[in-house]
Amino acid sequence: MELIDNTYQIQGVDLLSVAEEFGTPLYVYDADMIKSQYHRLVDAFKPVDVKIKYACKALTNMNVMRLLRKEGSGLDTVSIQEVYLGLEAGFQPEEILYTPNCVSFDEIKKAAEIGVHINIDNISILEQFGNVFKGDIPCCIRINPHIMAGGNTHISVGHIDSKFGISIYQVPHVVRVVNTYGIKVNGLHMHTGSDILDAQVFLNGAELLFNAAQNFKDLEFMDFGSGFKVAYREGDVTTNVEAIGAQISERFQRFCSEYGRDLELWFEPGKFLVSEAGFFLMKANVIKQTTSTVFVGVDSGQNHMIRPMMYDAYHHITNVSNPSGTERVYSVVGYICETDTLGYDRLLNEVREGDVLAIHNGGAYAFSMSSNYNSRYRPAEVMIVDGKAHLIRKRESFDDLVRNQVMIESL
Repeated sequence: MELIDNTYQIQGVDLLSVAEEFGTPLYVYDADMIKSQYHRLVDAFKPVDVKIKYACKALTNMNVMRLLRKEGSGLDTVSIQEVYLGLEAGFQPEEILYTPNCVSFDEIKKAAEIGVHINIDNISILEQFGNVFKGDIPCCIRINPHIMAGGNTHISVGHIDSKFGISIYQVPHVVRVVNTYGIKVNGLHMHTGSDILDAQVFLNGAELLFNAAQNFKDLEFMDFGSGFKVAYREGDVTTNVEAIGAQISERFQRFCSEYGRDLELWFEPGKFLVSEAGFFLMKANVIKQTTSTVFVGVDSGQNHMIRPMMYDAYHHITNVSNPSGTERVYSVVGYICETDTLGYDRLLNEVREGDVLAIHNGGAYAFSMSSNYNSRYRPAEVMIVDGKAHLIRKRESFDDLVRNQVMIESL
């Protein structure tokens, strides 16, 4: 989003005109930014054979999936429903990685029968997988390296108390299970969490995987997950993927030489690809002054943007309607019947009732974590492609709220 001639634009498209055409609240995505982030990541790991698997839980709109597939990306999924969406978006089964957690074995069987890559993070499931499929279907194994990433347990998933992955200390048990059932292990996987700035976090985990790899002779790829940090506020420190890419690539090439053949290096970015490409547009319903605070009450809330409440996450907010207005301090709150604050004490250009505000970083974990709380409708989604705004999801209506409800005739 750029300020040009006192109007905020994406690819030359005025965001106020987009809000007027499609209404608010509204998610808006910049296709050029998504493509740029994808190619930046791929280029950072040359000359290694790197494969990007878009973590679609961040944003599951099939048009976003199709855009990334066209650029060359694969797909990372965490549920059978995401697998189905990926297939519907045009991905081939072999382009999809399925990494579930705490799901039933029946769901894993469905994914295996489709032909996607199966990633197993539980010894019990690994035993069931071996008992049913023997060596007929290969699998990847997710290792928990016991590394804290990002310093926040909300977004770190590789620490010792995490529910994700099989402990690195249980690898000998895994080897016994694999040998007993004749399971072909074609990949090793780790994901430590989000907001990783230091290459050493990846490299520390990588060394554990490299050591574990000596137990598995049929590996085709190593998957280092993701966790690259993006900017959420002006001047934010972000991951230097070029520097990290150079360090990891050099060490990975040495490992492949030691292992005896070249493997593919996989990453599963979600937020890195789509977060900064998204903007969430809201309209100011009311300006409410109390004895201590001036509130801007908007036509949205935690039902459409839950990260500030769930993770205490900061999202920058811009008054799109009044770029040159006098700056004043506001707290931006939603219309949900909860403590529903999207931003405390924000310095914004003067906000008037009817102004359109934009929440930045609205591409990742915004629509995908939205709900119908308070019986509110989910917003529409728009993607700007080649300088034109395209509707990629309709706004919900009352019919969507009642469609699956079944009335008891005697009531």
